Amino acid sequence: MSKRIGLVCGSYHKDEVERMLAHSTDEARKHGLSIGEVVWVPGSMEVPLALDRLLKNHDAVACLGIIEKGETQHGLAMGQAVIKTILELQLKHDKPIGLGIIGPGAEPHHIEPRLEPHARAAIVACLV
Repeated sequence: MSKRIGLVCGSYHKDEVERMLAHSTDEARKHGLSIGEVVWVPGSMEVPLALDRLLKNHDAVACLGIIEKGETQHGLAMGQAVIKTILELQLKHDKPIGLGIIGPGAEPHHIEPRLEPHARAAIVACLV
């Protein structure tokens, strides 16, 4: 029986994250994983709740998104809070979560070369 994984996708950078979703789907197929529900959220703040909900009926979940460097420390603080919560959710559910979030602190020139590697690595992390 193959693992069923969910995906949480940030819609703030929708075009880039749709490309990440395509890479993730391809990587899941290579490993015999089936994609269950795909949930789009407005931003990183909503990622933990979506993960918590999906982990109830999936074997693993991957999250895809981008947290750019802004003019303030907001993105860094948000990224740290989200990553801490992701670690807590893995332990709570005893299921893997693939982190395919570029950043925090990503600058525009960082994004393009990281889309595919981050998306594929998030799926591989679901194999644990």
